[in-house]
Amino acid sequence: MAGDRKLPDGLRPETLAVRAAVDKSQYGENSEALYLTSSFTQPDSELAARRFAGEEEGFIYSRFSNPTVASMEMRLAAMEGMEAAVGTASGMGAILLLCLSLLKAGDHIVCSRSVFGSTLKLLGTEFAKFGVETSFVSQTDLAEWKAAIRPTTKLLFAETPTNPLADVCDIRALADLAHEAGALLAVDNCFCSPALQQPAKFGADIVVHSGTKYLDGQGRVIAGALCASQELVTGKFVPVMRSAGISLSPFNAWVVLKGLETLGIRMEAQSQRALELARWLEAHPKVERVYYPGLTSHPQHELAMAQQSGRGGAVLGFDVKAVDADEARRNAFHVIDSTRLLSVTANLGDVKSIVTHPASTSHGRLTEAQRQAAGIRQNLVRVAVGLEHVEDLKDDLERGLGTL
Repeated sequence: MAGDRKLPDGLRPETLAVRAAVDKSQYGENSEALYLTSSFTQPDSELAARRFAGEEEGFIYSRFSNPTVASMEMRLAAMEGMEAAVGTASGMGAILLLCLSLLKAGDHIVCSRSVFGSTLKLLGTEFAKFGVETSFVSQTDLAEWKAAIRPTTKLLFAETPTNPLADVCDIRALADLAHEAGALLAVDNCFCSPALQQPAKFGADIVVHSGTKYLDGQGRVIAGALCASQELVTGKFVPVMRSAGISLSPFNAWVVLKGLETLGIRMEAQSQRALELARWLEAHPKVERVYYPGLTSHPQHELAMAQQSGRGGAVLGFDVKAVDADEARRNAFHVIDSTRLLSVTANLGDVKSIVTHPASTSHGRLTEAQRQAAGIRQNLVRVAVGLEHVEDLKDDLERGLGTL
């Protein structure tokens, strides 16, 4: 792990976040090194042959093996309480790698209909072209999940909390359903990160990450990852990665590696601000409803607090009051466009607070029927809370809410 000193067993996630990494180089660097190289020289042809054949460990080519990427993978897997991880070029690249590695024509997926818009599009449209069918079900209705499972079901896919309505699924119950059917459960842990939630503790087989979000934490790079057993990572994911090249660059891996060091304290501080802002919005006369699992009014509040280490995360949504569909979109746009502090962009996970209109951005490529099925209404506004003073965030949103 670190030089000639092996890390002790039983370290807590906060410690692993700053210590888990590949061995130091001969120079003894305290901050993990950034290896910007496309390939690695081999001592001789025989060793090169064994490494290319997978018979001996060693770095070969940065499309599929690089020390900086390996450090990020090791650290993230340790924080998730899983055996291994593989980095990818983006969060959607991670989901693509997951499906390419585990599924073939004729296989079936059961997926929450409340997941990220691009995930709905990838599974429901792109993979359908290759004979992989997906059934989309209610995030919270276990009976729907169970009824949708077929003999050909190979994967259950959930995102919890969901983007942007913060619906929470029962991870353990879904894991039990998947395993009874001989399938695997994959959980997108983007919103919580391992600082708040470790799906493997509840039976998830695979944890999906967009490192672009909280793992980086400052909106600098695009990255993704899959965490799973060593058998799945080395036997299924890495071979496809090696062929397909959905690779995480060493530089982006290094940025995420450094972001992981402050993940815990950022998530705690941003969750505190999000809860206070959600309570303020819930009491606002121009707000119809607030979507945030930290609120006691949230329908899955108790489940969320049990799965998410007692915190609600840093993303919330709210419906602006409106009398009809035209006014719904107009009022949401007015609130967003009246801000002077929040960043108007479709990202999340930054230390800078972000506001967006999901129906026209993250879920804009869906049909209106698909948006309605996912609960994405035109008056919905999403806020990803950063590290600004919460009173300044309230003042910024009040500019629009107070003038409706």
